[in-house]
Formats: sequence, C-alpha cells, structure tokens
Amino acid sequence: MKKARMGIHQRVQKGFTLIELMIVVAIIGILAAIAIPQYQDYVSKSQVNRAYGELSAYKTAVEDNLMRGSTTLTNAEIGYAVSSLTTGSANTNIAAYSAADGTTLTVTLGNTANTAISGAILKLTRSTAGVWSCAITTTANWKASFTPGGCTGAAPVQNGG
Repeated sequence: MKKARMGIHQRVQKGFTLIELMIVVAIIGILAAIAIPQYQDYVSKSQVNRAYGELSAYKTAVEDNLMRGSTTLTNAEIGYAVSSLTTGSANTNIAAYSAADGTTLTVTLGNTANTAISGAILKLTRSTAGVWSCAITTTANWKASFTPGGCTGAAPVQNGG
C-alpha cells in the first residue's frame, strides 16, 4: 500500500515550464541586442580596412608611373580594378596628379559597403617629397573606431553631421 501511494503523489517533470522558456528567450534577446550592433561595427571597420588596403595597393603603381615621368595616371595605367565597396566605375580615374600639391588616390565608399560608412571618402595623398598620408571625409554615422590603423596624417573630418 505504501508503494501505491508513492506512485500517486510523485510526478516526474518531462520538459521545461513556460516560465523557464520565457527566461531563456529573454536572455537570448538581451544577448542579441548587445551582439548585433557590435557585429555591425565590426563589419564597418573591416570594410574600411579592406578599402584602405585595396587603395594602398595602387601606391606602388603610382610611384612607378611617376618615376617613369608619366603624370596622366589613368585607371588602366595603375591597374585599378573597381571594388565592390566603392562607388564609381572603371571609367572614373581614382588618381590625380598635381605638380604643386602631389598625387592623390581617392575613392568613395558605397555600393555594398555598410550604411554606417557609405558616402565616406578615403583619400591617400603623396606629397611632392614622396611621403604618403591618409585622410577620411566621414559621414554622420562614422565612428572613430572605423579609422584604419595605418591611416595617419589628417584627422577624420566630419561631413554632414
């Protein structure tokens, strides 16, 4: 008889209660609210670094052309390939030469770039002495952490906000 009563009063839990599930969903929501903006910032920073690296790769071609006395610097002459992170086309030259001011390589972020960096202008400038520097014309959503580590020289300039 004692065994029969124990079986009636003893219940085995076979799953989660509604409260436990609601707590788990709330925790996941809080983690997502923190992680998603951090991930978006990481994507923006990596895209800026990629665009900076791609643009920096053309410095060698510019130096080569200038050493040979060529100052026309078309996209074809420096081997420019359009990036998926920048606006413009293969017909729009990214390099410009000025005997007084030096040479610049300029791209505008856009196309598939994250919205936080879209519209920012990345400019590498070669002085007449042959020293390269970097300046970024930023957008309203720009964060200082997006600026590439190798981008020194002029501080980022706020544009539109």
